[in-house]
Order: sequence, then C-alpha cells, then structure tokens
Amino acid sequence: MARNNNQLLVPQAKAAMDQFKYEAAQEVGVNLKQGYNGDLTARQAGSIGGQMVKKMIYDYQQRASGGQGPGLNMTQDLNAIKQQNQQ
Repeated sequence: MARNNNQLLVPQAKAAMDQFKYEAAQEVGVNLKQGYNGDLTARQAGSIGGQMVKKMIYDYQQRASGGQGPGLNMTQDLNAIKQQNQQ
C-alpha cells in the first residue's frame, strides 16, 4: 500500500494550499469537491497539479525579474489558461 509522504513545510499554509488547489481545478474545468476525489481520472488530477506548477513557476519568474505580476493570489484570465493547456 502506498503511503502519502507529502507534508507541508509550513503547516499553517494548509488552508491557502487547499484554496490554491480548488482555484487551479476550476481554471482547468475539473469539478473538485471537498473530501474524497477518487473518481477523478489521472488526466484530471494531473491537469490540476500541472496548473498549480504553471502558476508557481509564473509567479517565481515574475518575482525574479522584479516584475509586479499578479502573483499566486490573483486568478489569470481563464481563456489564456485554456489556451496554454492546449499547447
């Protein structure tokens, strides 16, 4: 049986990470519900994780370049996100 070794370095960030996950799911069009989501396909779950990584990389690049981009708390334009996912 697989064990979940994913642990947040800052336990107080759990609520923010959950909100981030739900926002990413909404952006890619996946219906994520609270609690058990075992009915999701691997593709759907992967698209949520991929969207989260895209947003984190974008935010890092904006900060590293000194830009004042939207950051992780702002939602990007949904059409731009869908277009990125189709590439």
